[in-house]
Amino acid sequence: MVFLASLLTPDLGIFFWTVLIFIVLWSILGKVAWNPITNALKDREGRIENSLKQAEIAHEEMASLKADHEKLLQEAKEERSRIIREAKEIKDEIINEARVKAKEEAAKIAEAAQMEIQNQKMAAIIEVKNLIGQSAIDLTKDLLSRELSDISAQEAYVAKEIKNLNLN
Repeated sequence: MVFLASLLTPDLGIFFWTVLIFIVLWSILGKVAWNPITNALKDREGRIENSLKQAEIAHEEMASLKADHEKLLQEAKEERSRIIREAKEIKDEIINEARVKAKEEAAKIAEAAQMEIQNQKMAAIIEVKNLIGQSAIDLTKDLLSRELSDISAQEAYVAKEIKNLNLN
């Protein structure tokens, strides 16, 4: 126990040498180890701060890019809607023009058909008149060539020719 007691009571010489060794060791470690460790920690702290600043800048840039992307997407949707609306308007305009042209063409065709019908009708009337006129001339010629004095024969001949005209 005596040994233990001597360890517990500080001796001035041991205390002096312990403090001296501690100071020397502290100064050697300060120059050799702690300055580089402190510098390394400061460098690391600077790099971390710089990385955080760059991350914050990158985050802001990403937010800006996202906003720009959203804006471009919205503009593209609006442009698409405008193009579709214009295409519908053009389609409707083309359909209306086609309807108007079709009506005009139908009117022209109907008018041409009416004119053709009128022309055919007039041609038929003229042909009938010509046939009637020719028949009257032939009848008159036959009547004149027969004897003019016999009235009953002339009447019989006229009746016979009228029957022939009705049959034809």
